[in-house]
Amino acid sequence: MASDEVVKEVADYFRLYKSGRVERFYDVHGSFYVPPSPENPTSGAFSKDVTISPHVSARIYLPENTTNVQKLPVLVYYHGGGLVIESAFFTWIHRYVNSLASELNVVVVSVEYRLAPEVDVPTIYEDCWTALQWVAFHADDEKSTIVNKDSWLINHGDFNSVFLAGDSAGGNLAYHMTMRAAKERLNNEVKVTGSIFAYPYFLFPNIDIDEEGLANKIWVHICPPLESRLLSPIDSPLINPLSEKAPSLSGLGCSRILVCLGKKDDIIPLGIGLRFVEGVKESGWNGELEYLEVDDGHAFQVYKPESAAAKRMMKCYADFIFR
Repeated sequence: MASDEVVKEVADYFRLYKSGRVERFYDVHGSFYVPPSPENPTSGAFSKDVTISPHVSARIYLPENTTNVQKLPVLVYYHGGGLVIESAFFTWIHRYVNSLASELNVVVVSVEYRLAPEVDVPTIYEDCWTALQWVAFHADDEKSTIVNKDSWLINHGDFNSVFLAGDSAGGNLAYHMTMRAAKERLNNEVKVTGSIFAYPYFLFPNIDIDEEGLANKIWVHICPPLESRLLSPIDSPLINPLSEKAPSLSGLGCSRILVCLGKKDDIIPLGIGLRFVEGVKESGWNGELEYLEVDDGHAFQVYKPESAAAKRMMKCYADFIFR
């Protein structure tokens, strides 16, 4: 049947049919839905799911031993998956974010955003911004008009200590949210204290670009059509923060940044991350920039959280947040 014709496909990630149906290969990645633990903590943290808007939701984590009056930093987390796969409610992401909450002793909001190719990439950014603005609404509970308020954020969130973080595609999303937070401002004048970009999903021309590599294959399939026509896909400011069309990195809307890169990263080569770090330095951005290079592969700590390198990375996160 014509509706069963495959229009786009990235092996082991997704397949788009002419009918509009999308097939994702979660079994290949060992990903499946896991429920939250709102009453009985798992591995040191409670978790629950909240609805933010008709299209956006989140899983929130609260460390187990939090006292009734204790205020904790708020970490807004964007998961990876190339913007086409994974979920805040699935195995690997849930386990990892649970560990972020328990080991860092922070309240974590893990954002569930829509995925390409069902929606275009700018829509994904809008979902992520909607979630961030919702979090910022909680900074002043008395003035807040939202009906879906979250008690953990109200009672335990320290909105003078708000951080963004993401791995891979999530690093790309955290970057764009950090830029936008300076340009448009967050509710209740909330400021982003710091942002963590881990193995950020960026692509730069002439820097270790493998046209047959996974990162490039995915982006070619999901790059907005208008940008593909007017620019080469890799010149899009959405994937290339050093593009001539991209805003200056001096506009990053936080006071400090941590960039984490893997020496053995075979998806986002080390050279790409290093070039981004150089770009931030050259931009004149007025903040503190930290850089961590680990001797491992792409987003390894999500899948190997007990490894020595993952523990080193977690300690670096803790030092970054609680300085």
